[in-house]
Amino acid sequence: MKKTFRIALYALGFIVLLAFVAGCSFLKLSPQFGAEAKGDRLKTMQQSPNYKNGQFRNPVPTNMDIGFKGFVKIFSARIFGNTDNQVPDWEIPVMKLEAGKFTNTVQDTATIVTWLGHSAFMVEIDGKRLLLDPMLGDIASPISFIGPKRFSKLPVTVEELPQIDAVLISHDHYDHLDYGSIKKLNEKTGHFYVALGVGAHLERWGVPAEKITEMDWWQETKFKGLTFAATPSRHFSGRGFDDRMKTLWMSWVIVGKEDRIFFSGDSGYFNGFAEIGNKYGPFDITLMECGQYNELWPNIHLMPEQTVQAHLDLKGKLLMPIHWGAFALAMHTWTDPIERVTTEAARLKVPITTPLIGESIVLGKKAPGKVWWRK
Repeated sequence: MKKTFRIALYALGFIVLLAFVAGCSFLKLSPQFGAEAKGDRLKTMQQSPNYKNGQFRNPVPTNMDIGFKGFVKIFSARIFGNTDNQVPDWEIPVMKLEAGKFTNTVQDTATIVTWLGHSAFMVEIDGKRLLLDPMLGDIASPISFIGPKRFSKLPVTVEELPQIDAVLISHDHYDHLDYGSIKKLNEKTGHFYVALGVGAHLERWGVPAEKITEMDWWQETKFKGLTFAATPSRHFSGRGFDDRMKTLWMSWVIVGKEDRIFFSGDSGYFNGFAEIGNKYGPFDITLMECGQYNELWPNIHLMPEQTVQAHLDLKGKLLMPIHWGAFALAMHTWTDPIERVTTEAARLKVPITTPLIGESIVLGKKAPGKVWWRK
């Protein structure tokens, strides 16, 4: 009996070891997980005032530990909770972008901001065409058949996009940095601007080092008459099991000749919004995270009411809620973010725009405001 038990124990241990080795091999061999920063890139990261003991740190103390009870709550909600309306039960409207109308010459007369869904945008400003967090895949996951699926069709595919002057990426989570999208964008993009460490992922995916600029918080760079400023956010990073906070996360400021744009990336609420507003505001439009929140992680995502307050801190003129309407990454209903943020914006008399996915906002003109998320 003892011998049989011992053999079974050894067999179980061998299976666990084999699974661990297979998992590690999968992470190392699968390109979608990205790459670890090494050499000069790692030395640059280590010199950052925001890097300590092998990790980047948030600008303010940020507890992300949900604890055992939190895991139980999440598990119970996923298995036994009410999942009604977490995804649309109807075909939501999407405004298709006609690829044939794109030209390689961007109009220099107006700033145009086009929502591509979730946190992805095309921005046309001062004759330049930019992409922000261009996650244009169908699943926000490293595995093609497992993970949150996109609610609707894309307004435009990567193949249909015209030449892009620059891509700006806020952080390396799968719903913001997509392996397939970057591979396809490489040939048609002039330059990539990313947070410290994220360049290692891009290089593994075939983007030449000379086309990548990595930035730390509060650094600025000039690009063909535009100014890009990498500004802090309160979040985290990571694409695998052991790389949490090994690359930086950030928000972006885009300054043109006339217009200023703030792009939040992902962030919890903190006093940094006011600091950014004092340094770079007022902003003609703020593209503000509003979705995928929960009381279990209140420090790393904005609640809808905080989205409006952060916009005010930033001295924003027009608020555009983002990070909703494409994927179910939290337990709230898919319309909860937009219902709550529009209610709060109305209460505080904050101008807000709610375009369809694929619909453009022309700064200086009447902004879209249709309540399209209701049947």
